[in-house]
Amino acid sequence: MGVISENSQVTANVTFMLKTIAAVATFTYGYVTIKNQITELENDLDRIENIIDLNSEFRVKWPRGELGSLPDDAEQNMRLHYLENIIFKLEEHIDEIRFQNLKNN
Repeated sequence: MGVISENSQVTANVTFMLKTIAAVATFTYGYVTIKNQITELENDLDRIENIIDLNSEFRVKWPRGELGSLPDDAEQNMRLHYLENIIFKLEEHIDEIRFQNLKNN
């Protein structure tokens, strides 16, 4: 075996050291990139689940009228109410004409 003294020299292969550093840097970069993509996908999944929950709530509550109505619905309801009143008045008028014809005959 060799004796280690003050005059001993350590020879290092510089290219091997650079390749080792490059390999470690490449693996570290790859790990960080994959970890970032996994985190991003998990966040996207959380957002999608939240959107699905909100959509399900909307899908159930909107037809029941628990979330309000559109302004167009309110206008349509007013028009329907107006038409119902007109029909009611016309039916009363028709009934008056019928009864007058029955009384006259």
